[in-house]
Amino acid sequence: MSADQSADSIPQADSISLFLCGDVMTGRGIDQVLPHPNDPRLHEPYIGEARSYVELAESVNGAIPRPVEFDYIWGDALAELDRAGVDLRIINLETSITSSEDYWRDKKIHYRMHPRNIDCITAARIDCCCLANNHVLDWGYDGLAETLRTLDAAGIAHTGAGRDAVEAAAPAVLEVPGKGRVLVFSYGSPTSGVPWKWAATAHRPGVNFLEDTSKKTARRIAREMRGFNRQCDVIVASIHWGGNWGYRTRDEETRFAHQLIEHGIAVVHGHSSHHVKTAEIHSDRLVLYGCGDFLNDYEGISGYEVFRSDLRLIDVSARDRSAARPARGGAVTAISRPLPPRGTGWQGYFAPPVATSRRKLCTMNSMSSSNLISLKLLSTVT
Repeated sequence: MSADQSADSIPQADSISLFLCGDVMTGRGIDQVLPHPNDPRLHEPYIGEARSYVELAESVNGAIPRPVEFDYIWGDALAELDRAGVDLRIINLETSITSSEDYWRDKKIHYRMHPRNIDCITAARIDCCCLANNHVLDWGYDGLAETLRTLDAAGIAHTGAGRDAVEAAAPAVLEVPGKGRVLVFSYGSPTSGVPWKWAATAHRPGVNFLEDTSKKTARRIAREMRGFNRQCDVIVASIHWGGNWGYRTRDEETRFAHQLIEHGIAVVHGHSSHHVKTAEIHSDRLVLYGCGDFLNDYEGISGYEVFRSDLRLIDVSARDRSAARPARGGAVTAISRPLPPRGTGWQGYFAPPVATSRRKLCTMNSMSSSNLISLKLLSTVT
């Protein structure tokens, strides 16, 4: 079966709905308000302890109870996800889960959450954590090992980091009973700040490193991803790429995403930007270039208001085989509340956050950057 074969000729099962979001950063200030905080000392150039991030948040929106319940940090998002009835919940976990003190000396910012706070992830019923990003090794190789052990003990699938290159490149295989499988692959690009020395090798732990976004690399990793799939599997390529601020998507990233889609990948799930960037449908398949932060401790920090990082994307898309191409009311039906586009290059639809006191310290919009995607199962090349 070829990658360009019509979707109408591929066996279909019931639709699978996916919750895909951007960066979930449960370290630092968020870790401090949870029941089992780490030592608050930091090694940052400007702030010396994590509790200062809590104080910044409180200076804007008032006192935050401590400790909070594990589901507190998700605000209204959990009710929204339950209402949407998603089958799988997939996040980019941009935090090391560890009590290690061996911080990475060559980095200025270090995220960690205490392993005993893992219940904040299980409280959201997260199915898969993508780990190929620029914070998973903030607390060294011991911190990475503890992160993997903690996720395994909690029964949460993960991909993108491992004890060697083979393990880091292996997919998270997610079964949806009665519907099929979703294979999630996680890649970390140096353009997002992932150090080259973090690349996993045959003899060294690390991340699944994306050296470049060339046509040759797109062809290679698509072939490697397809090597794991069965007929009717859905393949998600989750990529941590690009800078934190700025709406521009580089031409080479667009070409790379298109090439992955053309080689049979169902969804390109991009993240790293602290705000939502462009999304598009290419050849009837979804590309999210930058999902924006989902949870962070930036509340009270100013300087980038122009990018409206307080706004996040909520997108519920249904793939309809009866339509020839995607459009509103066509192959992709989006259910969202649009606001006027903000910032150069934004082409999506905003859903305004629902302000509630329960979402303090999570930028007051933690339900925000949810991207709820409903896809018909598609076969990829065999």
